[in-house]
Amino acid sequence: MSNYWLAVGSRRNWETALAHGNIWGLKDTQRHMWERIQKGDVLLFYSTRPVGGIIGHGVVQTTFRQNRPLWPDERRKGTVIWPLRIEFDVLFCWPPDRWVMDRLVSSDIWPRAGFQMLNADIGNSLVSLVGGSQYILEAPRIPSVAEPSAGYEVDPAKPDSAAVSHSDMKKILVEIGRLQKFIAEEEYAFDIGRLDVVWRRVELSVPTYVFEIQLGGDIYHALAKLKHAFDLWNSQIFIVAPDEQRSKVGALLSGTFHEIDDHATFLETGKMQELYRRKRAYYDLERELGI
Repeated sequence: MSNYWLAVGSRRNWETALAHGNIWGLKDTQRHMWERIQKGDVLLFYSTRPVGGIIGHGVVQTTFRQNRPLWPDERRKGTVIWPLRIEFDVLFCWPPDRWVMDRLVSSDIWPRAGFQMLNADIGNSLVSLVGGSQYILEAPRIPSVAEPSAGYEVDPAKPDSAAVSHSDMKKILVEIGRLQKFIAEEEYAFDIGRLDVVWRRVELSVPTYVFEIQLGGDIYHALAKLKHAFDLWNSQIFIVAPDEQRSKVGALLSGTFHEIDDHATFLETGKMQELYRRKRAYYDLERELGI
């Protein structure tokens, strides 16, 4: 069952949140609430005066930790005030020039402060009152991602089980990410080295998805980097390897790296080649049809 959350912030902060990838943030002191937020929870957007009401609602996609300033106060001070981030999809939001006129005011959400969980009945009622199911913000975000480059091509005659190089697999993952409208890049630097591939939703965010490719050799080091990425950012983490490596990965995840056993996903290299082939064909067909 989904929870309902009321996110309270200034007009300027909501304008920033909606213009930079639909991201909200909480302070470290609110960690107990942030840790309860799940994908599918409902978020109601409350803008403080001069608006003074609910301006829209959305559904939570993921939570992550951030070490880069986003909101005006953070940029002005050069520090992160709200490091516990929530990424959401907007289901409905009035255009900014209608926030004051059309905002929803309700005594059911008093006191209006910070971030709070709502009773499910109240939350459901407010969602039904605040508007429809279409995102009507006048200036919707267009992801700043590069068009897929077709820099890597899968040979249709080549079986998925055939050997693939580390470099080729990085290119495959980057292309899949771009086809899915992420900012995808190789060799992402962080404090203990470089991650093979990361996907980010917007330029000012940390990696949402992190991939380490292991075709042989030091699986321990690859999992150590994934664990660190999870600890730093709460990223979704993946180890990409041939099927024969599955048992080694499983042994380490159930032992040394048991903290991330429930969070790390094993992706078989042949399946990723097939995924790229299908996504690329679908994308090319859409371009051919002009849609």
